Amino acid sequence: MTSFFARLKSGLAKSASRLTENVTIVLTHRKLDDAALEELEDHLIASDLGPAVAAKIIKNFRSTRFGKEVSTTEIRETLAAEIAEILRPVALPLTPDLTKKPFVILMAGVNGAGKTTTIGKLAAQYRAAGLTPMLAAGDTFRAAAVEQLQVWGQRTGAQVITAPPNTDAASLAHDALAQAQKQHADILLIDTAGRLHNKTALMEELRKIIRVLRKLDPTAPHATLLTLDATTGQNAVTQVGIFKEMVDLTGLIVTKLDGSARGGIVVALAEKYAIPIHAVGTGEQVPDLQPFNPTEFARALVGE
Repeated sequence: MTSFFARLKSGLAKSASRLTENVTIVLTHRKLDDAALEELEDHLIASDLGPAVAAKIIKNFRSTRFGKEVSTTEIRETLAAEIAEILRPVALPLTPDLTKKPFVILMAGVNGAGKTTTIGKLAAQYRAAGLTPMLAAGDTFRAAAVEQLQVWGQRTGAQVITAPPNTDAASLAHDALAQAQKQHADILLIDTAGRLHNKTALMEELRKIIRVLRKLDPTAPHATLLTLDATTGQNAVTQVGIFKEMVDLTGLIVTKLDGSARGGIVVALAEKYAIPIHAVGTGEQVPDLQPFNPTEFARALVGE
């Protein structure tokens, strides 16, 4: 079986090409002067790393290599080291605290980001670890989301709590937590809607879900995660800002890194928000969701 790093590197090949080829053209066999650094900064920003990250990297190149020629290898190594350094503080695995039973995970994200699939993959991984997950189909406005979660329930042997279409999501979440407590489930994963076109309604829905959960468990939800589609590039930065305004996000999961040319956005998110990145996804299968490794990600992003 192909290793996850190999899949990640393959998935980020477009990002690596976008990032390093232009940079290599700018810097190889050329002294690192002000003009070269300015061009380099432009390419880093264009690769979705964002202005703050680009400025940090330029500062390092300026202090250590100004006036010198740099090789392709040096460029890649320096970029990888700088990126890994930025990512390291946010690379934290999602480890459920099983003294809280059930450990409640509230999953947010816009429609199409891979939120429901991510819930299914987590459920499969928890089941494989000997835990008992339960799923709550809180996106009651989308029949497809409910059906998708039911398929994952069948695959993983996890009970799925559903309600009639357009049922109040908070009511369903309350019932799901009551069921999970009664049945001594280890983990409760709650899916939610992602209709950003009506931000006010979505904000109120998420806050109401949290309020009703706390009637049964004052500490719930124990993790509030945002699923982000890496292919959206800078739009992911906006999404984090919006959801952060709605709820207290505890972590991010970045999906669809297979074939994305926008992988640099992960670095920009780490720099701007410093929210833990728990996992990254490179495909549709359960093993394609893995804990976020900053060194491996940085190496893959620059094509090492």
